[in-house]
Amino acid sequence: MTTAQLSVGELLRDWRERRRRSQLEVAIAAEVSARHLSFIETGRSGPSRTMIERLCEELEVPLRERNRLYLAAGFAPVHQERPLDDLGVARSAVEAVLTAHEPYPACAVDVRWDMVATNRPMDLFLAPLPDALRQPRLNMLRATLHPDGLASQVRNYTQWRAHVVRRIRRQLDRTAADGLAELLEDVEGYPAPAGAGVEAPAVTARDGALPVLPLLLRTSLGDLSFLYVLSVIGAPRDVTVDEIAVEAMFPADDATREALLAISHE
Repeated sequence: MTTAQLSVGELLRDWRERRRRSQLEVAIAAEVSARHLSFIETGRSGPSRTMIERLCEELEVPLRERNRLYLAAGFAPVHQERPLDDLGVARSAVEAVLTAHEPYPACAVDVRWDMVATNRPMDLFLAPLPDALRQPRLNMLRATLHPDGLASQVRNYTQWRAHVVRRIRRQLDRTAADGLAELLEDVEGYPAPAGAGVEAPAVTARDGALPVLPLLLRTSLGDLSFLYVLSVIGAPRDVTVDEIAVEAMFPADDATREALLAISHE
């Protein structure tokens, strides 16, 4: 049975199990009896709109999935989904973060890492990518690891690919978003570029002192090293806002910082 065919009770049980929480724990936190929650999950009782929202808040269900729960219970969806261009102050906030991060690369992505917006330094890094990787939208993770993308430039490909696979799995478990399972399958199926397994140990030795795993790239500016910081908009009420994250790349060494500062003055 697909997610779209599940009852509201089955969907709620799925999210509770996804969060690895017992009926009793969720019932106490949501201030409802465990018996009532059991009746909802088994279909013996139908939840009110208020009850759905309360349980979704407790289980941290993404807004897109909350709409599915409302529909399954016979209610109209609560949360709108508008294009980023129509989101007013939220759009302005994303643009402000991207612009303020220059001369370092940054981009806004959705829940599947499809590109939503970029700043100028990120555009520069992505400019060599072929059109085939930009259809229907450029995906940040595919662009980095695809054989026709930046894969041959990634100096720590084996490490970075393992990190990306873990990120996708966590995102899939957290959000159950459509398209993530396919993205995971694609990324796991990409062949490693020649020499990837040989170079990784040397990279590990040189960068082992860093507290996080860097993305190491060969570029026309030389060898660059990046860390990333993930930012989200707080208290979202729109599906698009709920799914947007800004990935800001920071130089992980002085050479990278100096190279990016130099091109910003050209």
